[in-house]
Amino acid sequence: MSEERFRLRELGLKVGDLEVGKLNSITDVPGVKVGHHTLIEGEGALTPGKGPIRTGITVILPHQGNVFREKVVASSFVMNGYGKTIGLPQIQELGTIESIIALTGTLNIPKVADALIDYHLEKNPDIGIKTSTINVVVGECNDGYLNDIQGRHVRKEHVFEAIKNASSNVEEGAVGAGTGMVAFGYKAGIGTSSRTIVFEDEEFVIGVLVLSNFGHKKDLTVLGQKYHQENESIESESKEKGSIMVIVATNAPLNSRQLQRIAKRAPLGISRTGSFVSWGSGDIIISFTTANKILHDRKDHKFKTEIINETSKLFNFLLKATVEATEEAVLNSLLKAKTMKGRDDKKIEAISIEKIKKLLTS
Repeated sequence: MSEERFRLRELGLKVGDLEVGKLNSITDVPGVKVGHHTLIEGEGALTPGKGPIRTGITVILPHQGNVFREKVVASSFVMNGYGKTIGLPQIQELGTIESIIALTGTLNIPKVADALIDYHLEKNPDIGIKTSTINVVVGECNDGYLNDIQGRHVRKEHVFEAIKNASSNVEEGAVGAGTGMVAFGYKAGIGTSSRTIVFEDEEFVIGVLVLSNFGHKKDLTVLGQKYHQENESIESESKEKGSIMVIVATNAPLNSRQLQRIAKRAPLGISRTGSFVSWGSGDIIISFTTANKILHDRKDHKFKTEIINETSKLFNFLLKATVEATEEAVLNSLLKAKTMKGRDDKKIEAISIEKIKKLLTS
């Protein structure tokens, strides 16, 4: 019988005091969709290059149009740089994202990037011939504790399938890129959350999606409470101590500099769950807005955009929303993940729902 898993709010618990979106998901930002393809095959001893397989791909579509032709304003922040993310330099230089964003396991990175290039070339056959080349964005965490990472099992068809299946309903836990991930010594993976802010009759949304693969077991903190008490015996931890990828989306009209300020708040939410950003941790945040799209084929030499006044109370609400949604997304990535056995019969337990309830109601 499969174990039943619950999101934080399904347990009657919550982070912060801001309102959540309808789905409490990054897809509450209008136009944003998320797709997964999960790969689970084989069991027992590791045969490098052949299995067992515990990996996958997760894609984030910034909007439903042609992202290369309608780029989104974006930024990023590297909290700790022990990571292999593709595409960050151009994001920081030009302040835009022009591809679907993908997340996967570390050694899948080149294959996923190649697949994304193929996808966008199909949609834009003039790339590199009559117009500029494309900067694809792919982030990663190391799933090698449970997965045959040398096999690089994510293929082009898996990436295309994840894009095809992208929707507003985001599955969480050990799915897609999160299939083989471990956080705080427990099974983790994909988590998401959102916050909505109504300001002068306009609704603004901050949505966060995380790929959790970080933290020491003894440091896990849930809503300010240590998951493990000081006198509690803790079994030896897995060797993986990092990393986390955070994608922050909003419909608020912000420029690239403002989006970096937003991105810099995500680590505050991560730290509330017990992270101290260990030396081998790749903690990378990518932020974008669906407002103020930049048209690739625009010919005019200047154009007007709308941005939020940072001295307005609204900007502070957006900062707070990012912290709250990030913390809740991390907790959801743990709560929704199920116990999994991987390579060499290594078994990673899910955190206990009953223990969480007892901890926070006692």
